[in-house]
Amino acid sequence: MAAAPWVVSDELWERVEPLLPKVERRYRYPGRKRLPDRQALQGILFVLYTGIAWRHLPAELGFGGGSTCHRRMDEWQRAGVWERLHEVLLAALRAAGEIEWSRAVADSSHVQAKKGAPRRARARLTEPETAPSITFSSTRPGSRSPGRSPAATAMT
Repeated sequence: MAAAPWVVSDELWERVEPLLPKVERRYRYPGRKRLPDRQALQGILFVLYTGIAWRHLPAELGFGGGSTCHRRMDEWQRAGVWERLHEVLLAALRAAGEIEWSRAVADSSHVQAKKGAPRRARARLTEPETAPSITFSSTRPGSRSPGRSPAATAMT
């Protein structure tokens, strides 16, 4: 019987473990012990494989809570782990001659589609300052505001 796809083999773990950031436990107020990275990875793979919500990750599987696995996935994303793992696995497949380039597809999810054009610069303003607003104007002499009429100004 084949192992479940979310179970991380020893061979895969040997490739993944060096890529993960090392997190030292605090000496003072260490808090709860961190879930081992291998278990967190298996929890992440379980959620991604099954498509269940993070909050529904079964505790009975021993992968920790869904929010823990989600936080760890986000932490590894910010550290660039997934990109480096992708490069390592591609290099291993390339070295083994297991990549068939005739079936490869590149789309905008993998390669930016810039259409060969350089990025345009912002248009510069042609006037030193912007035009006055037509919806709001400051009080000017001769306005119809009763507090600003020439007669009211002369009396004060």
